Amino acid sequence: MRVSIDSDLCIGSGMCALTAPQVFTQDDDGFGTVLPGREDGAGDPLVKEAVRGCPVRAVTLEE
Repeated sequence: MRVSIDSDLCIGSGMCALTAPQVFTQDDDGFGTVLPGREDGAGDPLVKEAVRGCPVRAVTLEE
């Protein structure tokens, strides 16, 4: 599994960081980022919820 955020699409809603804080955070400008070393989703079952919860579909998951 590989999770990523398209920085061109992200609007900084923060849903990813709120849903799966063990995998996502927000940068200094408020945009979502994947925490270093967590690109594999860290086994967090909430990653799929974060993907579904992104209002602009910037978060993707490749299995």
